[in-house]
Amino acid sequence: MRTILITGPGGSGRTAVAAATALRAAGEGTPTLVLGADRTDTLGAALGTATGPAPRQVTPTLTAWRPDAAARFREDLTAFQTRAAGVLDLLGASRLDAEELTPLPGAEELSFLRALRDAALSERYELLVVDLPPAPQALALLALPEELRRYLRRLLPPERQAARALRPVLGRLAGVPMPADWLYETAARWDVELAAVEAVLADRHTAVRLVAEPGPAGADAVRTARLGLALRGLRTEALVGNRVLPEDTPLHGLVAQQRKALADWAETFEVTAVPHLGHDPRGTEDLAALPVPGVNIAPAPVEWPVADRIEEDGVLVWHIPLPGAIRDGLDLVRRGDELVITVGGFRRIVALPSALRRCTVAGAALRDGELRMRFTPDPDLWPR
Repeated sequence: MRTILITGPGGSGRTAVAAATALRAAGEGTPTLVLGADRTDTLGAALGTATGPAPRQVTPTLTAWRPDAAARFREDLTAFQTRAAGVLDLLGASRLDAEELTPLPGAEELSFLRALRDAALSERYELLVVDLPPAPQALALLALPEELRRYLRRLLPPERQAARALRPVLGRLAGVPMPADWLYETAARWDVELAAVEAVLADRHTAVRLVAEPGPAGADAVRTARLGLALRGLRTEALVGNRVLPEDTPLHGLVAQQRKALADWAETFEVTAVPHLGHDPRGTEDLAALPVPGVNIAPAPVEWPVADRIEEDGVLVWHIPLPGAIRDGLDLVRRGDELVITVGGFRRIVALPSALRRCTVAGAALRDGELRMRFTPDPDLWPR
């Protein structure tokens, strides 16, 4: 399946563009699912058809779905209470009824990611169009699977499961119950589910599109979003300049501002200018009038290659694309076999490639939107 993730600054019209993109693909005969993340039915307003927790057929080849995060959270927590009944009884805890449960912070994001995974693995569709939240929230959402998997591995390392036979003895010595098997089984299940979401995001058939109104504020938002996506190993496939005013509008200053922003973006992105309809798009006829880009573009995979320069310079060079990054906003810290990258307000902890784990850091440089880290082989660890 091909997956298109669509986001942009708040108020940019990204939902209408996502709906129009899905409608265009469906009109060309591609079985398409458009997935909405908003609590309110902005997707349904754009399509002219209400959407909700049950997939809704909009046209013979287009389906819309807006998962109910609250219902999914209640189901998960109720199941968790059932599995943890022994521990809860030991602690004298009172069970929560499904009717009194409300989603905790982060629950909606996890529910939406699981829905994204389920949709991407479905065999009913050939295209999945995802209407993500506004860019800042979307970037945090896309980072969640990797970060949660790292927390799980640190808090409940899989290798500790090998010590199951020792837990009763350790529990008696410590005077407290040791973690039960169900806890590790739950962690393993979560890890598998999060890994599946990561696989969807990293798939070569997954692309990201940004939607923004041309202008200074839109340009700043696009620059920031592009850098945040690059740090996650995601490339911006296309940029939609939305609500572009016609040349003959009386607002000459605003028109000139939009044209300049579009020209600047065209130096970096595949840009599509979508005209302002004079009103918010409502229904399939309005959406069909938006000339959004097609979905037949094959995104180039993002690579972080390691170049072998040992013969020439005695180093290995790790190339990490960070378009738009500036030196003053970049911070690098090596922690064991991991590298902590902080850039432009974003932070990611990545595992070093195996060859670099046997090296020491010799320096780093940021040139032309690319971070180049030099590593010197450690003679005590490097094979002779």
